[in-house]
Amino acid sequence: MNVYILVVDDEPDVEALFRQQFRRDLRAGRFQMEFAASAPEALKRAAEVRDPSLILILSDINMPGMSGLDMLPKVRAEHPDVPVIMITAYGDAETRRKAIERGAVGLLTKPIDFALLRQQIDTRLEQAA
Repeated sequence: MNVYILVVDDEPDVEALFRQQFRRDLRAGRFQMEFAASAPEALKRAAEVRDPSLILILSDINMPGMSGLDMLPKVRAEHPDVPVIMITAYGDAETRRKAIERGAVGLLTKPIDFALLRQQIDTRLEQAA
């Protein structure tokens, strides 16, 4: 089974950074990563991937147009079993509260702790197996 992780961020260098950090996993076929540069694009991509193969969504909060926080309830309504982890440069308590209230399972602050993220991904892979 192919499993997907959807990464949503408007920064152009994010895809290269994630592909570099997870290059061994991607090369080994442990999972595939899809990338969306906006919340509307992410909602479209998530709709195209059939559950349960979509195992995790990682989304930036601050994006032009629809923010990650605005996207969160929409994606949770369509994919209630897919966990969403929000990513932000501002890890203050208010941002964390809003993210959790809207359905996020966690909040990572930039710069991303990829060791912690890898643990989250490994957990999702075990649950999907």
